[in-house]
Amino acid sequence: MVESIRQVDGETTVETRYFISSLSQNAQTFANSVRSHWGIENSLHWILDVTLKEDDCRIRKDNAPENFASFSHVAVNLLGQEKRVKLGMKNKQFLAAMDNEYLARVLSLA
Repeated sequence: MVESIRQVDGETTVETRYFISSLSQNAQTFANSVRSHWGIENSLHWILDVTLKEDDCRIRKDNAPENFASFSHVAVNLLGQEKRVKLGMKNKQFLAAMDNEYLARVLSLA
């Protein structure tokens, strides 16, 4: 059982989640694993939602959602690897859309 306490805008919420596992590790190791998983999950989804507006996407049919998600992950990874320009992810995306040389540099990182 994991009890998550979250505070947003002064409002505290408590959520209890249950896990079934065959791991023989101690509680501290398990808690660290859960925390690190959600940290990675939250940061990736935040980037996908803010930069690529993934939550607003209306693609729902057949394999299109999975294909689009794959391209989104590739785009985020390539823009994250590009270190020459010191901009945020959204600005890098805009720059790649406006400057073909920068776009070619980003795509060459693949």
